Amino acid sequence: MNNSESWEAVIGLETHVQLNTKSKIFTSASTVFGDDPNTHIDPVVCGLPGTLPVLNEKVLEFAVKTSLALNLNVAEHCKFDRKQYFYPDLPKNYQISQFDEPLAQDGWLDIEIAEKNKEPYTKRIGIERLHMEEDAGKLVHSGSDRLDGSKYSLVDYNRAGIALVEIVSKPDIRTGKEASEYASEIRRTVRYLGVSDGNMQEGSLRCDVNISVRKGSSSPFGTKVEIKNMNSFSAIQKACEYEINRQIEVYEKGGTIYQETRLWDENKQITKSMRLKEGSSDYRYFPDPDLGPIEISKDQRKVWLDELPELPSEKRKKYVDQLGLSSYDARVISDEIYMANFFESTVKNGADPKLASNWITSEIVGYLKSNKMSFNELELTPKNLAEMIYLISNKTISGKIAKEILPELIKNNISPKLIIEERGLGMISDASSVMPLIEIILAENPEEVLAFKNGKTKLLGFFVGQLMKKTSGKVDPRLANKLLAEKLNS
Repeated sequence: MNNSESWEAVIGLETHVQLNTKSKIFTSASTVFGDDPNTHIDPVVCGLPGTLPVLNEKVLEFAVKTSLALNLNVAEHCKFDRKQYFYPDLPKNYQISQFDEPLAQDGWLDIEIAEKNKEPYTKRIGIERLHMEEDAGKLVHSGSDRLDGSKYSLVDYNRAGIALVEIVSKPDIRTGKEASEYASEIRRTVRYLGVSDGNMQEGSLRCDVNISVRKGSSSPFGTKVEIKNMNSFSAIQKACEYEINRQIEVYEKGGTIYQETRLWDENKQITKSMRLKEGSSDYRYFPDPDLGPIEISKDQRKVWLDELPELPSEKRKKYVDQLGLSSYDARVISDEIYMANFFESTVKNGADPKLASNWITSEIVGYLKSNKMSFNELELTPKNLAEMIYLISNKTISGKIAKEILPELIKNNISPKLIIEERGLGMISDASSVMPLIEIILAENPEEVLAFKNGKTKLLGFFVGQLMKKTSGKVDPRLANKLLAEKLNS
């Protein structure tokens, strides 16, 4: 056991976001995911002699919009550099990136942390820079598949040359939870902007975490370790927590932390050493001679700024301040832009915000999960959901009936009012229609009636259940309780 309370973790994230462009950053080669290996390559991707890169204009637009959404200062001038290293997944033996003159610098992102049994808090994480670069290829390691038992690796260059932005945070993060939430908020932001799908399983969003620990908040930073290979937000949190404890334990035993790159082993839930970490001087950066400097005018920045949508943090504030949702509900609803837009449209169609939030986050999300669908595949219209919520509110139908017809509404996107009228599902709210049924139920259950009159008043729920059973849940529950209580107490 280590005395972790006297130690402080210092964490920074390098987040690589794949941009949603149809072609690669410097060539017209396709960016479609999942096709056969090495089918989306061309002479520019492969770095053949005589080829020249040309910047995809959409990449610059998406990168600037991301910078503006993250409160970064976009440079008037920036340039591309060559980052040189030799590895099989890099066909040119260098990567086109940005070094000393990046696209944007000095921004911030607010994150909200809510942990069990703790007060939620908001924290501002500084962002050091955002720069554009091209992705490398992908190595596929076979293991011992050959008859002679030898091992080999295959390389797929489909991903090589795909446009990325790298977002580098300042070392302002202190816990694994904060690291996970920061990465989540980055993904929400790029999804709202429409510049990336942020799909971690497909590699569209990848995070490298830099971690060190120090004795107390006023001490110098410790030796930094980088962690790779985390493909979920929970993995980011777990990897940070493991590595923090590992480093503290090493220091308290008198050991040394080395500046290295480590991998997260999801199966064993541990980090493993991969290689000693390179410094920037090892890459021998120099300006790319084939790409001229980029100038972004103030007018162009203004155009792209005006095109930004309402961002997740703005929606959360609006839902709490204007629509009266709890912080938790606002957070869940705003997590995905399709869900947020559906919710807002449902409210505009007259639905109570709280009821709309409850139905969307519980019943509709539950249906989508069980059917392995995403929210943007939902065919139910906000108008029909608002109509159903209205029918519940004015006691035309019960919540039970609404849950029963919801799958059909989702599948066929038809008016709930039409279903109710065709099937006679409307709620019974007329006392004269209910009393004869109550008489029958009491006559059928004399022992329970006697027990109720002798003090077992909880049996009221039993009688309500029997009435609901006879009417297929159509009786207004409040009316059922009222009439039964009056009859049993008479």
